[in-house]
Amino acid sequence: QVQLVESGGGLVQAGGSLRLSCTPSGSIFGGNVMGWYRQAPGKERELVASITRGGTTMYADSVKGRFAITRDNPKNTVYLQMDSLKPEDTAVYYCAAGRMGLAPIRNVNYWGQGTQVTVSS
Repeated sequence: QVQLVESGGGLVQAGGSLRLSCTPSGSIFGGNVMGWYRQAPGKERELVASITRGGTTMYADSVKGRFAITRDNPKNTVYLQMDSLKPEDTAVYYCAAGRMGLAPIRNVNYWGQGTQVTVSS
């Protein structure tokens, strides 16, 4: 069974930084678009960033210029560097993988367990 193992969430003050990591088990990494969704309390899950195997990236408007997604293909790991964090970035962040991309959400084939990111004001 494929698993997406996440790490790196936590509590940070506004303006601070965090880096999330996601490593899939099995052999799905190379054939899938990888990325991150997030879900705040009472809100729908939203796509934050994605990256193809070739390195093409996509970002939600709310995080452009502050977040950066990268993937290390030899290490089978995708990272989300989050800088200049704001309280509104507080959410559970989910690693996601999809053969046909990550949007719409029904394209996601695999989900991580989620990691909490809390930004205090």
